[in-house]
Amino acid sequence: MRLKLVIFDVDGTLVDSQADILGSMNGAFEAQGLKTPDREAILGIVGLSLDVAMLKLAPQAGTAVRAELVEGYKRTYMQRREAVGTKESSPLYPGARAALDRLRARDDILLGVATGKSRRGLDKLIEGHGLDGYFQTRQVADDHPSKPHPSMIFAALSETGMEHVDAVMVGDTSYDMDMAQAAGVAGLGVSWGYHPASALKSARAMVDDFSALDEALGQLFGETA
Repeated sequence: MRLKLVIFDVDGTLVDSQADILGSMNGAFEAQGLKTPDREAILGIVGLSLDVAMLKLAPQAGTAVRAELVEGYKRTYMQRREAVGTKESSPLYPGARAALDRLRARDDILLGVATGKSRRGLDKLIEGHGLDGYFQTRQVADDHPSKPHPSMIFAALSETGMEHVDAVMVGDTSYDMDMAQAAGVAGLGVSWGYHPASALKSARAMVDDFSALDEALGQLFGETA
């Protein structure tokens, strides 16, 4: 039996956290007396590590101010999550849990995560959605350069003992697909996230909903015609 690894991005791929992201950015920028970037700009940096994201959103700000923006974002995000709960603040996309359950039940599939979230943020999300035990490898921003650097995928491959030809990265942004390409693994883009599908130029395949995920993975792994 050929063992395979499916690595998921989180925000914009498994969960729709845009309300929290937009609200937390607004809180962070307001606390520094700065104008909040527009919605398109904020969603455009989803997937990047926060320090890189703030450099893109506030390039004129000094290093100290950007550090405060990062901390303000983290603080506001956690406050919002604690106020309403994970399932409300970052709901799973329709079909996401069923897809994870299907893949988890297979003996030939391992699941992983590669996200721009912090470890604390990812742990809270996994706990809130009852996904403990689903992911054999969890790669977070605390331990790696920001996407699209391939470090997260390299670590996931190393932790699971997989070869790059036996892995697929599933994500909604150009950063996910470029990271996959840089790591030499197949990138499967999803069209429901925060980057337009036209931006995912490095994706080897695209899906429009979770019901199409299994077949697309089979094709990328060379299991179906």
